[in-house]
Amino acid sequence: MAQDRQRPGDGRTALITGPTAGIGRDLADLFAADGWRLVLVARRADVLEGVAAELRRAHGTASVILPMDLADPGSPERIVKAVEREGLAVDALVNNAGFGSFGPFVESAPGPQVEMIQVNVSALVHLTRLFLPGMVARRSGRILNLASLASFQPGPLMAVYYATKAFVLSFSEALTEELRGSGVTVTALCPGPTRTEFGKRADTEGSRLMSGTVLKVAASTPVARAGYRAMLAGTPICIPGLTNRIMAQSTRISPRFVTRRVVRAMQERRFVKKEG
Repeated sequence: MAQDRQRPGDGRTALITGPTAGIGRDLADLFAADGWRLVLVARRADVLEGVAAELRRAHGTASVILPMDLADPGSPERIVKAVEREGLAVDALVNNAGFGSFGPFVESAPGPQVEMIQVNVSALVHLTRLFLPGMVARRSGRILNLASLASFQPGPLMAVYYATKAFVLSFSEALTEELRGSGVTVTALCPGPTRTEFGKRADTEGSRLMSGTVLKVAASTPVARAGYRAMLAGTPICIPGLTNRIMAQSTRISPRFVTRRVVRAMQERRFVKKEG
């Protein structure tokens, strides 16, 4: 009898933040199908329990669920302690959790903007710093950071969100060079418009960008699959879709004022209600 095929995740553990919907949920399924033991981090315990049960039924996956809010600056330390109590070493860290908001910055409530930086940037950096030394010591590890096509340009009407994703890409690329030869790789996944719950929470569903009139809005599953494969291969930057790759490169040669105005036009509402 032929031996069972060795899967990439057999005997290994992956920690995924934001695994309850969209790209994060699809990533959890891909990891589970490849034999990874999972540590799932999100705010709601009941939703996490449901995801863990689905992954167990579909793939026989063992999951540790950690109901934590990454908007709380103390959550990364608590996550590490919880993983240590389980006697696990994280072999793959997936910093997927994040959110955005739409509208002029001057009209936005300060709290959500600062919280966005905490979740999209600070928690990502903190978790990476806490888990990276163990990976380096073992000379083996993968980090997948969810960046965005937004990483390549400023984003009028979503100023803070675009800035956080620019940080994620820059941070990931810098670590890629620092870790060269260490056995640890960092991948920045940079999807374009994608059908997830992100648009509803960010209130971007009425924009030209998310309407599909500017760029094709991708399904989340192929985006997640591209990111997962890039992570396994140790590819520093993954931009799913030829049109998205062209868009990312075009910002390098376009005048900055042109880029700003084009992005604003894409961000603006497709339909404007007339008063009266």
